[in-house]
Amino acid sequence: MPEIVAYHEAGHVLMALLLGGKVKHVTIEPDDDDGPAREGDTQVLWRRAGISETEFAKKVVQVSLAGPVAEMIYSGDPYHPGLVAEWAADWREAWEAAMALHPGERQRLEYLEQISIQLYHRMKGDELWPALAALADNLLAHETLDQEQIEEIADEWLS
Repeated sequence: MPEIVAYHEAGHVLMALLLGGKVKHVTIEPDDDDGPAREGDTQVLWRRAGISETEFAKKVVQVSLAGPVAEMIYSGDPYHPGLVAEWAADWREAWEAAMALHPGERQRLEYLEQISIQLYHRMKGDELWPALAALADNLLAHETLDQEQIEEIADEWLS
């Protein structure tokens, strides 16, 4: 269902922008390449100068989990992001990034669950949901958005 994928990718985009990343492009029609099969793709560029490994890990965790969280909000199904097969790559990326924050598996799991809940409440609110919906709508209309298009859409809502 393209709408679900669009909201998922828009979640990644929105959180990356909020955390200071630049989104090079996002698509709901990724190329078939030698990588894992996927329905969408978001490429984020980060400025690493002056940011600690801990802070960077926190950003990666939030951006990784924001896609599943946006999809949960849109669908109305509050699943655990670690238990949905389609979200395995996002969960794995968040899990690996969180190793720098919580080496113990139990604490890492609790941390990721806590971040997922925080993101859910933050993204569902009136302040961010319209921006996320605008990104998803534009993604549905164009299938791929480049950095300039993303910034133009986001600037209207996040300025």
